[in-house]
Amino acid sequence: MATNFVFPDLGEGVTEGEIKKWLVKVGDKVKLDQSLAEMETDKAVVEMPSPSAGKVLQLNFKEGDMVQVGQTLAVIGEDDETPLPVTKKVEGKRESISVVGELPTEEITVSSTATKVVEAKTAEVLATPAVRKLAKDKGVEIAKVRGSGPEGRVMEGDIDAAALPAKPKLASRPKFDIYGWVERVPVKGVRRTTAKHMMESQAKVAAVTTMDQVDVTDLVAMREKVKLAVEKERGVKLTYMPFIIKAVVASLKAHPLLNSVVDDEAEEIVMKKYYNIGVAVAIDDGLIVPVVKGADQKSMVDLAEEVHKLAEMASARKLDLADLKGGTFTITNYGVFGSTYGTPIINYPEVAILGVGRIMDMPLVINGEIKARKVLPLSLTFDHRAFDGAEAAKFVNDLKRYLENPELLILQASSG
Repeated sequence: MATNFVFPDLGEGVTEGEIKKWLVKVGDKVKLDQSLAEMETDKAVVEMPSPSAGKVLQLNFKEGDMVQVGQTLAVIGEDDETPLPVTKKVEGKRESISVVGELPTEEITVSSTATKVVEAKTAEVLATPAVRKLAKDKGVEIAKVRGSGPEGRVMEGDIDAAALPAKPKLASRPKFDIYGWVERVPVKGVRRTTAKHMMESQAKVAAVTTMDQVDVTDLVAMREKVKLAVEKERGVKLTYMPFIIKAVVASLKAHPLLNSVVDDEAEEIVMKKYYNIGVAVAIDDGLIVPVVKGADQKSMVDLAEEVHKLAEMASARKLDLADLKGGTFTITNYGVFGSTYGTPIINYPEVAILGVGRIMDMPLVINGEIKARKVLPLSLTFDHRAFDGAEAAKFVNDLKRYLENPELLILQASSG
């Protein structure tokens, strides 16, 4: 009896993935839990283990194809079995499982005349009465809508998207326009995930950006004094990011509304009592935000080690899905590319993100005298639904106080 290996529900809201690389080919013998393919899902690359031992009878997708959760990736069986074609649109059994857990499968009986597919039962659609009414009013069959909410719950936005007319597929795409030659680059992988997430944030968040600058002359001097010792003793490069993370955490404790999410359905602001700080990392084809868990419990050097490790793993595409989840606040450092100010997009469903520019030499008036100082530009984008500009300004002022007085950060590191 052959087994249809379907793309499993990996949890954490993952609904699709791209086949980066097949690790087997048709005709190969495979063992139970042997990796069949590398899949890129939600900014992470994970290996898909085989649900059974046997021979690879069929691969249903090519490298680079996008696959939806529940679609059949491959068919595993015996030497004498010849499976009939399985449509790529077959929806398999879906469960909330981990990559290392039991994978959902479909059993099929293979013969020369017929193939019987045992289809998994369709779970009851999760949706509020208001969403069901909206679906009815718009003529959308709610059972066919893939929910984007918690546990697959169908949201109003899902109904609106399903009600839009499908765009006709072009038979051909010209390689030139009236002005000259053009090149088309497919939007997929990390770039596709990033684009979708950013559009979701723009659509659901009332975003406002406030900008300020902070005198970090003393912070620069402190880092210069200790960075060589830290690198020698711990083998890690001490950047400014650990200092910024410590200052952010201390300021979030004083202003908990910035460490929250907005529950749209319950119409509540959910303030998080833990501090998981996302640090945006630019890679070749997009942006990845690994999360430093329990940042308030880590020392300055511990933060330096973890940020460096996560950045290296992000660049090598070795992050686990868990490394990308659970964030409560995000920091993006575009200063490393020479930028100063920006309007960073909130990492939804968080309610705030801090943009950090490059440190510049600037003249400032200090006690009536003009002096050359080290200045750090800051840009805070926040969700105006969760709090107003006054609270944002107070947060930035506290942030500046910690960065301007780095001895306070050392105390934070000691107590963290």
